Amino acid sequence: MLPDRVHLREVGPRDGFQNEPETIPTAVKVALIERLAAAGVTRLEATSFVRADAIPQLADAAEVLRAIRLPDAVSVSVLIPNERGLDAALQLRDRFDEVNVFLSASETHNRRNVNRPVADSLAGVTRVVERARAEGLRCQGTIATAFGCPYEGRVDPARVAELAEALVVAGCEEIAFGDTTGMANPAQVRSLFPRWAQALPGAELTAHFHNTRGQGLANALAALDAGVTSFEASFGELGGCPESDPAHPPPRIPTGNVASEDLVSMLHEMGIETGIDLGRLLVASRSVQEQLGRPLGAHVLTAGPVEWHAHA
Repeated sequence: MLPDRVHLREVGPRDGFQNEPETIPTAVKVALIERLAAAGVTRLEATSFVRADAIPQLADAAEVLRAIRLPDAVSVSVLIPNERGLDAALQLRDRFDEVNVFLSASETHNRRNVNRPVADSLAGVTRVVERARAEGLRCQGTIATAFGCPYEGRVDPARVAELAEALVVAGCEEIAFGDTTGMANPAQVRSLFPRWAQALPGAELTAHFHNTRGQGLANALAALDAGVTSFEASFGELGGCPESDPAHPPPRIPTGNVASEDLVSMLHEMGIETGIDLGRLLVASRSVQEQLGRPLGAHVLTAGPVEWHAHA
């Protein structure tokens, strides 16, 4: 049975923008975040406290958090890569509600992404979560390459469950399973989420799909069938993994997240509530199109919501 309502976290301001080559002005980011909140988005990943030389696009994390003005109902999360990032974030403790920590299920991907073995990442994440919880922050743990790795291929689901359990023990209340380069398929998704749910009683399980190979919405439907009610998506299908697929050297294959507009449209057409005003979400996305000077990948941005054509 499908749920009546799902929770959607918009990750575009962080995950979507981080790979953009041209610097996006802080004021543009702030205006977008405020438009997303005005559209009814109540879970929002605003930025990340990473080194400026690693991801220059997010060097203005503190400025963004200081500037945004959001309703109290909006839960703001920030991505924290390590304790140094947490130190910086805690200078603005009153400006956000959650932290997101991450590691990869694949050893090769983790080393290429953060230059550390998975065991070291887990130890670092555990320290970050312990300190964040002491500050009263809610913690989400994200497992990248949970459905497959472009370097190692198949990822053992038991390994993913093991890492997820360790994150829960560390203090994460929510675990996001990331399809980092779009390798998941619906049958796999439908079979794995019940298995992970059984291993993680009490934890919120979140699906984070990419549309790299055009299966993002199909995977979201499979997750819904498997009982998942928490999703992450990015406006305009922006974002994705900064690591390219070794089988497809640069220029990189598209690795965008599932588009928030397309996911919200599908859910609403299925009678599933999100609390998000799709029309206002489209207005926010179009403002980014204008800023970037190119079309974004969301289908609904081009076609419009179904209800607009109901009497055509």
